Amino acid sequence: MTTRRTILAYLDNLLDVSRYRDYCPNGLQVEGGDEIKHVVSGVTASKALIEVAIEQNADALLVHHGYFWKGETATITGIKQQRIKRLLESDINLLAYHLPLDGHVELGNNAQLARVLNFTIDEIAGDSGLLYVGKPEQTCSGDALAAHINACLNRMPQHISAEKPIERIAWCTGGAQSYIEEAVALGVDAFITGEISEQTVHIARETGIHFFAAGHHATERYGVQALGQHLEAQFDLKHTFIDINNPV
Repeated sequence: MTTRRTILAYLDNLLDVSRYRDYCPNGLQVEGGDEIKHVVSGVTASKALIEVAIEQNADALLVHHGYFWKGETATITGIKQQRIKRLLESDINLLAYHLPLDGHVELGNNAQLARVLNFTIDEIAGDSGLLYVGKPEQTCSGDALAAHINACLNRMPQHISAEKPIERIAWCTGGAQSYIEEAVALGVDAFITGEISEQTVHIARETGIHFFAAGHHATERYGVQALGQHLEAQFDLKHTFIDINNPV
């Protein structure tokens, strides 16, 4: 029998959870049943994903974006109450891993995005090891890389173009557009993340690098999926990944 305690201890060690100063609790966020036979994974613990997990008779819901974020109201009311109520009614454990899942060198979002886009990884930078640096399959134009991202992620990125060819790339999944200046300092030709802010456009233009906003959800579908598959291989349990589409 695979228990919740066993899974939590394994993931805390595998993802080196204590290393990160995060914006939310990592690990068990809502307690359900003790035995885990079926894990459903997805990017965000939305009501839609919870309902699918219930339909799938899941014992645990494994996500990248859970609840109890720093700065949000601490009361369990409204949407949060409705989501948690459904989890508790169905005895489903909610397991959420944010920065630890971004940073894992094999199963993490950044490593998995490199796999999907077929980038080499040459360097891992940044205080938390969240900024990855590497190369595409071959030197290419910005338009060619945008088309490649679209083909791999099924999402055309927003592209702030530069004149230079792309030989060296930095990337960080999700809402990491603020890392652009750190990427520039690493001497890359392009930076890829999920989202874009107004000031990001000006920084990209004035520093002469390509910037790609490929979608927060689209760039973070792969880490939690890989982690669920890893758990299925390590333990006596079933894993199902559910992709609740999000255009952002």
